[in-house]
Amino acid sequence: MSELEVRELRYFRAVAQELNFSRAAAGLGIAQPALSRAIRQLERRLGVPLFLRDTRRVELTAAGQALVTESGRVFDALSAAVHRTRRSGAATPTVVVTAKAGVATDLLRRIVAAYAELPGEQRVEVVVSGYGQQAPMLRDGRADLALIGSPAEHTGFDVEPLLSEPRVAALPLGHALAERAVLDCADLIGQPMPRWLGATEAERAYWAGRAHDLPDGPEVSDSSQLLETVALGQAVGLIPSSLASLNPRSDVVYRPVRDASPYRTVIAWPAGSRSPWIARFVRVALDLVGEPLLAG
Repeated sequence: MSELEVRELRYFRAVAQELNFSRAAAGLGIAQPALSRAIRQLERRLGVPLFLRDTRRVELTAAGQALVTESGRVFDALSAAVHRTRRSGAATPTVVVTAKAGVATDLLRRIVAAYAELPGEQRVEVVVSGYGQQAPMLRDGRADLALIGSPAEHTGFDVEPLLSEPRVAALPLGHALAERAVLDCADLIGQPMPRWLGATEAERAYWAGRAHDLPDGPEVSDSSQLLETVALGQAVGLIPSSLASLNPRSDVVYRPVRDASPYRTVIAWPAGSRSPWIARFVRVALDLVGEPLLAG
């Protein structure tokens, strides 16, 4: 079988996203018959059907689902090659580091300051990213390093732990549980809890403090929104202690949860990287924290 072309994969992914040949063709700027021929040719070359189609609908086959996953890695690798080649070839090489706003960016600020004191002309660009965005930015090359907090999937990365901290319950003022000094995860069962936008089931289980009977609550996309839902009595939260320390409020009460798994922050970079700038940045980060820090 001859090698697949990037163009073919791009056409396939457009159809897989739209599940409609006409809309996919319009988005690609090509005629629908040409797109249909290209997909049929791709299926012949692979020897498997990628779509089930009739006059009413288009669906991915199991093989199509697999190609969606695998082709995503291909496009991430291509994007990473372009981004990192451009940065390495610049007059002043740049290391891009990303982290979510909060304790991670506070720690990152200290690491960047220590890195800047080293001899050399490497430049550091810091990108503040949202919930769950750090790993995708590493994979597609928008970032060279990332500070990633729990819970996270580290497949394809090398990681070193930097920070570990307990989690606490965030409760609306006047909540019955706020009358107790210390809580357990079991005390939170039955309480509505915020759902992070785009979170997987495993991530939802982590934020709920349990693996089963996951609660429903308002959907949130950042920490400020989460605390507002708590203050309004719409939910209770299980959050890193640093977030509580950074956000003292008269309408929210924080209580320790003794059996909640900790919130960990790691520094991550592409597995097997040989970049001397990445190695230097990681070394500075580890020297700064020594042993993984315990916050709270």
